[in-house]
This record gives sequence, structure tokens and C-alpha cells, in this order.
Amino acid sequence: MSDRSLRGRVAVAGVGETAYYRHSQAPEPEFVMCLKAILAACEDAGIDPRDIDGFASFSDDRNDPMALAAAIGIHELRFSNMQWGGGGGGVAGALANASAAIVGGLADCVVVHRALAQGQFGRFGQGVQLPGVPREFALSLPYGQMSPAQFFAPMVNRFMHEHGIGQEALRAIAMTSYHHAQANPRAVMYGKPLTEEKYDESRWIAEPFHLFDCCQENDGAAAIILVSAERARDMRQTPAFVLGAAMGSSHRAPSSPASSFAIPDLGTSQFKPVARRLYAMAQLGPGDVDVVQCYENFTGGVLMSLIEHGFFKPEEAMDFLRLENLVAPTGKLPLNTSGGNLAECYMHGLGLQIEAVRQIRGQSTSQVPDVHVSLAVGGPMSPPVSTILYGSEAAL
Repeated sequence: MSDRSLRGRVAVAGVGETAYYRHSQAPEPEFVMCLKAILAACEDAGIDPRDIDGFASFSDDRNDPMALAAAIGIHELRFSNMQWGGGGGGVAGALANASAAIVGGLADCVVVHRALAQGQFGRFGQGVQLPGVPREFALSLPYGQMSPAQFFAPMVNRFMHEHGIGQEALRAIAMTSYHHAQANPRAVMYGKPLTEEKYDESRWIAEPFHLFDCCQENDGAAAIILVSAERARDMRQTPAFVLGAAMGSSHRAPSSPASSFAIPDLGTSQFKPVARRLYAMAQLGPGDVDVVQCYENFTGGVLMSLIEHGFFKPEEAMDFLRLENLVAPTGKLPLNTSGGNLAECYMHGLGLQIEAVRQIRGQSTSQVPDVHVSLAVGGPMSPPVSTILYGSEAAL
């Protein structure tokens, strides 16, 4: 193994969450929820919160590391980092950055965090609210392409058209998330099952996306604590080791969804080169993966991400993407076992990372038997994208 690898050198020691709410319904400020999630992760790990010495986040998180350090009363701040990019493209990248800081000796105990209180600061999923049209939106906003669903729909439509993939594939992905949410009391959509009829009859948002193809908008907070592998082995929870992580994009990726019309490969989730680097670092392949948590900004992004991570070919999508193949515990490839962004919570993907860790620990509400390798994919179509593999001790 190269010295320039994360494989087996860092592990998740603790995870924490607040309650999750529909957007604008959080009863507390964003900063307070962020602190509560971090303290919950410390309790989960069995560490003193003052021993945290690094913070990493993504998606322009507003919770300043100096303010967090002061509020928690940490002994010393040694590392702080923000992954570029909006949405959840950088969620696994933030974990990779935290892992690299530990391997490089910049910090010993780094927390990755994300918090949202949209009633306090505004909604993420709204159409663009601008007094004029910036140049990067000149060929989109005037023609009605204003919201995330409208930006990403043409990419997925192109991919589905080129490969003969029908709406049933997207429906299976949505129904899988809702199926798993019914076993998860933390999920916002707990107690709200989705049927084929309900999916088919739901309104179009931007074809090929029905209402249930689109992620929720939520308030809440989540946090993950990483330490060295050696330290994690002596801590409270079963370690989930980082086997590999990668971030980036394919050639000439758009700087924003509004500029996607200029790229040569429109129908992509941007994981083609990134997934190759992930597997190379982890010294694994798609056949070694036991369970997948794939960020659903929209179900079409999951479709392309699973293909670009090598689980099946485009022409196999209609046969593979069936509910029975995707549900825990017996599916060929159990997917989004907490309910994911569609049905558990849209914390810009950090909840999916926590679920990937819970599968390694054996603590999921939809547990897959004998999980040794767990994949967690960051926000597709939102470059720079990122992806990460976690493993048990047996996977090392």
C-alpha cells in the first residue's frame, strides 16, 4: 500500500444527529443544532468534546469553526476546512479532508458537520431569486430553468434516452428509500409509505422527475467524528475504517448546473474518473461492496452514479433496478437503508454517511447481514463530487 493512501489509517469513532424536521420547522437556531449533533457524536464515541481539535464541512456551512471551538471549549483548534461546491457533492470530500488531516498529523480528532435551519436562513430548493441575470445563467434563467430539478432533468433525460431506460427504474429507487424509511423512526417520512400508484399519480416537477423523485428539504444537524485507526480500536463503538475516498469530476464539468449545456458528456453524474480512483485506493471493486448509500438529490442521479460506480451497465438498468433487488436485507444491492435524502432527511448527504457507518456497526434499522464494505456516494451532478468506502476490521 502506498504511503499516500487513507486505507485503514482513519476510522469513524462517533456519529450524532438531532431530530430532523420539515424545512423551516426547526425549533432551535442552526448553530445550536450543530452543537447538539457534535455533542451527540462525542457521546456516541465516548470522548470528551474538548478533545476535538479539527472541524471540516461542505456546502458553504455557516457554522464557523472558531465559534464552534469556543462554544465547545476545546483545548486547541489545529485544523479547519471547507469543501467547495454547493449541495452534497462535497459530503464525502469533507470526510476525506478530515481523514487526510489526521493521516498528515494536522489534527487528531476531527468532526465533520452539517446543519440547516431554512426558516432562519432561507430555502435551498427555491428557484433563483435575483434582480438580474448573471452571465453564467444567461442561457437558462430566461428560458425557465431556475430550480435544481430543472437544471438536472435534462442530464437525466439525455442519459435515459440514450440507453433506453424507462421511468420504472427511477420509481424503484424512490420506492426503495420510502420502504426503508418505514423501519426508521428518525425518518421524516416514517409512517408515510409510497406505492407504485402514488408515485405514478404524483405531479411532475421537471420530467423525468415526479414529486417523489426529488429530495426533501429539511432542518436539523448531523456530525461524524474521525480519529486514527489505532485510537478507534480502543473506543466505545465498533470502528468503521476509511478504506478509500475520492473527489473531483470528469473532463470539462460545468462550474454550475446552469452551464451544463457546454459540456461534451451531458448525461453523467461526474463519477466516471472519481469512482476509479476510489476503488484503486481501497484496493477493492464494486463486487466487494455489501451495501450502498447513494445521495438522491434526484433519483436520476442515483441511476447514473450506480452505473458509474460499476454495479451494472446502462443496458442492464431496467433489470437491475427493481425493488426486490434494492431492499434490505435480501436484495442484490441494498440501497439507502435509512430512507436516504428522499425519505429520512436531506442533511446534504451527511445522514447517508452516518447510515453507511451504522451498517458496518450492525446498528441500522434495515440492517444487511455481514456487512464488511459500505459505500457512501456524495451528490451526483454537483461537481466536484465525492465518494467514500468504509470497512470493518475484516475488510482491511
